[in-house]
Amino acid sequence: MSAQHVFDERMRHLERLDADLTRRLNADPEGLEKGLAALVLTIIELLRQLMERQAVHRVEAGTLSDDEVERLGRTFMALAQRMDELKAHFGLTDADLNLNLGPLGDLM
Repeated sequence: MSAQHVFDERMRHLERLDADLTRRLNADPEGLEKGLAALVLTIIELLRQLMERQAVHRVEAGTLSDDEVERLGRTFMALAQRMDELKAHFGLTDADLNLNLGPLGDLM
């Protein structure tokens, strides 16, 4: 793969990310709260998914006790419920929080 191809691919990714962020953080006063909420909830969702994957790896590796597995399950269920409540409060859907992560695919 040539350096120019890699550069072009990175630029396309940055342009998509810029468009996603611009869409999420709308500067008009009526949409500002919703745009900011979408941005914050997107970051929280990304972190939640990363933490959940790490937890699954730890469960599969057998490094957690049954109590720890149970606590993690309850915690992730409570977080998912709270995220649903916040999305409903701000009138957001999963699609509103989705980011294209380039070669990693979509967030959701």
